[in-house]
Amino acid sequence: MDPASTPSWLLAQHDRTVLLVALQPGASRSGLSGLHDGALRLRVNAPALQGRANQAMCDWLAQQLHCARGRVRVLRGETSRRKQVEVQLPPQQVRAVLEALLEQAAAPPGAAGNELPASRQTPR
Repeated sequence: MDPASTPSWLLAQHDRTVLLVALQPGASRSGLSGLHDGALRLRVNAPALQGRANQAMCDWLAQQLHCARGRVRVLRGETSRRKQVEVQLPPQQVRAVLEALLEQAAAPPGAAGNELPASRQTPR
């Protein structure tokens, strides 16, 4: 992977990837909501109590990356909103999945795959 084209939120290493994450605990739902100061902005619906937000973040990342939960762990920032998260997967694989999720997060409401459920739409 060319270092010049590597996103600011991804630190590529041989067989693992380190992600820079800005975590927002206590959100209404979990998901990637874009970038914040060079890091992935990730919201989780778990509170920031007793490591629950960290656990929810790792669970969400493992689910999105289709890997075992044990392959995702917090390296730095256990008690901070800014974190370094290790994923034991090749950087190219992690980047492909997360860049697709970032594109979805940036798409305006109503764009393909980003529409509100019928129960949440307001009648005109």
